[in-house]
Amino acid sequence: MSSESQQTTGNAPEWSVSDLSGALKRTIEDNFGFVRVRGEISGYRGPVASGHVYFSLKDTNAKIDAVIWKGVFGRLKTRPQEGLEVVATGKITTFAGKSSYQIVVDSLELAGAGALMALLEERRKRLAAEGLFAEERKQLIPYLPSVIGVVTSPTGAVIRDILHRLEDRFPRHVLVWPVRVQGETSAAEVANAIAGFNALPAGGRIPRPDVIIVARGGGSLEDLMSFNEEVVVRAAAASGIPLVSAVGHETDWTLIDHAADLRAPTPTGAAEKVVPVRAELMGFVADLARRHAGAMLRLSDRRRSDLRALARALPGPEAVLSGPRQRLDLAATRLAPALARNARTHEQQLQALSRRLEARSPRLALVRLRTQLDGFGRALAAAKGNALAGERIRVANARDRLATLETRARNAFGQSLVQRGERASVLAQRAERAFGQTLHRRTDRLASLWALIRSLGPEAVLSRGYALIRDEAGALVRSVEAAQPGRGLSVQVADGSFGVTVSGGETGGAKPSVPRPARKGPPSGTQGDLF
Repeated sequence: MSSESQQTTGNAPEWSVSDLSGALKRTIEDNFGFVRVRGEISGYRGPVASGHVYFSLKDTNAKIDAVIWKGVFGRLKTRPQEGLEVVATGKITTFAGKSSYQIVVDSLELAGAGALMALLEERRKRLAAEGLFAEERKQLIPYLPSVIGVVTSPTGAVIRDILHRLEDRFPRHVLVWPVRVQGETSAAEVANAIAGFNALPAGGRIPRPDVIIVARGGGSLEDLMSFNEEVVVRAAAASGIPLVSAVGHETDWTLIDHAADLRAPTPTGAAEKVVPVRAELMGFVADLARRHAGAMLRLSDRRRSDLRALARALPGPEAVLSGPRQRLDLAATRLAPALARNARTHEQQLQALSRRLEARSPRLALVRLRTQLDGFGRALAAAKGNALAGERIRVANARDRLATLETRARNAFGQSLVQRGERASVLAQRAERAFGQTLHRRTDRLASLWALIRSLGPEAVLSRGYALIRDEAGALVRSVEAAQPGRGLSVQVADGSFGVTVSGGETGGAKPSVPRPARKGPPSGTQGDLF
């Protein structure tokens, strides 16, 4: 390497990794603050645990990382799917942890009708596999509903066309649930409207519709996307009220058309399908009434002819009554002998019952019971006497045992009292000896403590010739500096106290002036004047 290159390298500024990453981040964000990128979604796995979404956008030659933050993902109209071609709008930034750049997506749009059709086809197959489009689950539309619910925009031409067509054909009570039929909130509003009509109670203040019409005018595929959303399709499939789909023109097809119970080519056609023409219905009913009257007349004529034919074939009254009359005469001739036999039979049965009653006469039963009762009375008297004698013997034995037990208890109680008296005397003697010993020890200890207190007290010190000096406030004077000239002091000795006055000395210290005591000399055995 030449010296010039070495000098240039040595003069280059030194960057830290964080500083260089921050400079690159600022440069890229300043130059690519807002971009729109078209590409195919790759590596999409759905939101991670934090709620953020990570994937890549690629084309035939390159790939760029993309991220959608959790708050933005919840507001997206078009959700990312693997392999879907989209146009992503956002800003380019860098991620220092991987030394890579990425686009932070703010919105997603489908890239062209082809991608949108592919998305709808994939969604249609998935929902069809769940059975939401099956024909067997679809309901029949009522022939003449009393209340019709309409889910559409209240300000568009669609609701007016439906009302006019219903007025022309057969006026009915109409409930309109206003919704947006285009925009980000349109799908949720339509689904809530269908669920709201189904939630109305039967017989409530607001009448429950017999049929629901979901209607919208024509438009582009993007305009009709609200009716291709999964939430709308599921709400239509779950509706307990028959639902008619009238979205777009006749050539427009949406996923709600597959889930609805009936598809109408236009909103006007939906009104024609839910109600008949009133004039035609009235003419049809009048024709049915005429046909019914003619059929009843023909039926009555035919029944009258049949009745006449049957009447001619019937026999006369005499022929009909001859057989029963002969059977009645025969029964009359047999009745008297039969009554006599029946009377004899019942008489024999009565005699047999009389003999059985005599055998079971209450008088005989009463005699037998009286005899048994007398026997029971004699046995009871004998048993009573035996029981009383046994009880007397048991009572006498019990009395003897009680007297014996009372004597034993009295003797045992006397012995117990003697033993307890002797034991109490022994315990009293032991307690008296223990109390005397304890008292002697406590007296000796108290005397020792009192002698110790007297030897350590201030009176013992004063008796050895020392004195305590206090000022006017009663505080002890502990140094010469506290004894100022002219100050009065109190001196305490062993046998009393007296006052002194401090005078000045040659060394600058205080010299107390001692007044002469009344006596001429100190008593023998005491300390003399300290000063």
